[in-house]
Amino acid sequence: MPVGRSLFYLIVAGIAWGTAGAAASLIFEVSDMGPLALSFWRCAGGLVVLLGALVWRARWASVVAPRAGAGARPGAVEPRRLRLLRILGTGIGLTFFQSAYFAAVQATGLAVGTVVTLGAGPVLIAVGARLTMGERLGRGGAIAVLGALAGLAVLVLGGDSGTVRPVGVALAVLSAAGYAVITLLTRWLGRRGEGGDSLSTTAWAFAIGSVGLLPLALGEGLLPHTAELGRVVWLLAYVAAVPTALAYALYFAGAAVVRAATVSVIMLLEPVSASAIAVTVLGERLTAATVGGTVLLLGAVGGLAGAEMRGVRGRVG
Repeated sequence: MPVGRSLFYLIVAGIAWGTAGAAASLIFEVSDMGPLALSFWRCAGGLVVLLGALVWRARWASVVAPRAGAGARPGAVEPRRLRLLRILGTGIGLTFFQSAYFAAVQATGLAVGTVVTLGAGPVLIAVGARLTMGERLGRGGAIAVLGALAGLAVLVLGGDSGTVRPVGVALAVLSAAGYAVITLLTRWLGRRGEGGDSLSTTAWAFAIGSVGLLPLALGEGLLPHTAELGRVVWLLAYVAAVPTALAYALYFAGAAVVRAATVSVIMLLEPVSASAIAVTVLGERLTAATVGGTVLLLGAVGGLAGAEMRGVRGRVG
């Protein structure tokens, strides 16, 4: 897939992920549903949506394939060992990423849990990509990563920072490690030409995540108690369809092509979109920290995207 389209997919995924926080805030506001139960329903609902998409695609292919003629060459079959690695690695990484993040927020607060998770992610990914795949950031890439981390710090620490608790910080780092594993594995398999199909990868990841999160969700309380059940159901449906099924499918497709460190920084668009929604929809006050952090983050995303495109043109030339 072209790099430009991959970057577009990642940008859309990052923005969509940011809307999940606003939907979750509305759910928490009108019900007693906890974060782990919401994460379970997010995975389970996303799995249902993707299974429907896979069935529709299979039926569409059965109609289109005969018209294409018998001369089409079948695609390469992914080795069973790599397919198992892709499915288990992505599913387990996703489970740790989501559950450890919510546990970190519960232990040390939203601000500290978010800044540690999203701040440690690019660092872990950059180091991991260097050690496992020999990817070099270069001076421009390093400056962009530092700018992104600075923007994220301004966004989160510009307001109330909450209480820093070591257990919560450790859980946030564990969450960042889960995210790093997903990104690095997707990129490594993509470089080998074994990235697999993004829709099926996402469906398997949600299936494993649903199984892993179910015991935690049961302990927390699986079903919400609310006087506005219809509103909660519609919000859950949105979370399952847009920032989950759609966003993760786009993410896995784009992450297989773009450099791992670039992916990690582009995904920092999530807190930017969340901040914009908080101001325009939820009525939160626009602060200088919000504006400054957003500018730094968008500048870093643009810088890394430009470096990625220049690198591709250089290799083609």
